[in-house]
Amino acid sequence: MHQQKGKKILIYFFLFLIVGSINNNSLNKIQLEKIKNINISGLDENQNTNLSEKIEKLNLKNIFFLDGNEISKIISSNSLVENYQITKKYPYSLDIKIKKTNFLAKISNKEKIFLIGSNGKLSDVKFSDKELPFIFGKPDIEEFIKFTYVIDQSKFSLGEIKNLYFFPSKRWDLELKNNVILKLSKDHAKLSLDHAFDFLNDNNLKNIKVVDARIENQIILND
Repeated sequence: MHQQKGKKILIYFFLFLIVGSINNNSLNKIQLEKIKNINISGLDENQNTNLSEKIEKLNLKNIFFLDGNEISKIISSNSLVENYQITKKYPYSLDIKIKKTNFLAKISNKEKIFLIGSNGKLSDVKFSDKELPFIFGKPDIEEFIKFTYVIDQSKFSLGEIKNLYFFPSKRWDLELKNNVILKLSKDHAKLSLDHAFDFLNDNNLKNIKVVDARIENQIILND
C-alpha cells in the first residue's frame, strides 16, 4: 500500500514539473499516451482475446488516471474467473493475470447441464471434459459450495464421489464411485462422513449398497 502511494506521489510530482516548466499554450498541446496494450493470461486463448477486446472497447484513457471499475465489471462477468490481478506497466500497458475457477460438479438447470465453479458461478459444460460428480436436486449454489467445504474437511474427497443427492429437507446423500450410497445426517454431515469412512475401511464387507450414517455413532446397512 505504501509503495503504491509512493508511486502515485512520484507520478504527480513528475507531472507537476512538466506543467510548471511550460506555458499555457504549450500545455494544450500535451497529450498523455492512451493505453495501447492489454495483456491477459490465465484462460484459454479465445477467452483471453474475448476479454481483451471487450476492455479495448472502453476506449481507456491514459494509465495515470485509470478507473478500474469498468474493467473489473467485464472481468468479473466471465464465469471462468476465480480472481484476478491488474498491473499497470508504464507508460501505456496493462497486464491482467487471471486465476481460473476450479470446476466442482455438474448440475441441471432449466433442462441444460452446467458446470459449478468454486467461484459459485455456472459455466457451459463445454469448458471442461473432466469427470465430475453430478448433483440431483435443486440446492442453492452457495449451499453446495459450503457442503464441499464439509467434504474437504472430512476423510472423504470430492474425487471419490460419483453423484450427490440433495433433498428439500437440506440433507445430502452421496453415491461413491464404487456405487455405495452414503446417507448423511442433516446437522452433522462431517461426523456422518467420517463415521462412514472409518466403517468402510475397517470392515471388508461385500455387496454393501447403502451405508446409513444419519444417526450419530450408528451405522445401518442395506444390502
